[in-house]
Amino acid sequence: MVEIEVVYAAVERQVLLAVAVAPGTSLRAAVLASGMAAQFPGVDLAGCPLGVFGKVVADADARAVQAGDRIEIYRPLLVDPKEVRRLRAAKAALAKQQSL
Repeated sequence: MVEIEVVYAAVERQVLLAVAVAPGTSLRAAVLASGMAAQFPGVDLAGCPLGVFGKVVADADARAVQAGDRIEIYRPLLVDPKEVRRLRAAKAALAKQQSL
């Protein structure tokens, strides 16, 4: 068996589960077998992006787990970070202009 960790961070809480899976198990299959669905019933584990140690994996169904992997389940962004920065810069420029 291969020892791995599966991690998911929701807004209100984070869960890390230690799991033992058979060698050759895909990342996606390991996540589905981890029991994370019971912790977060609303999360689409079959379709969400996955990563290992902070690096997104392009094909989680094809990549096999390796001993010690920390599989991270990513949730969709609520707001585009570039858009937030643009709005913040515009607000700062307006405040600077009004103070002159």
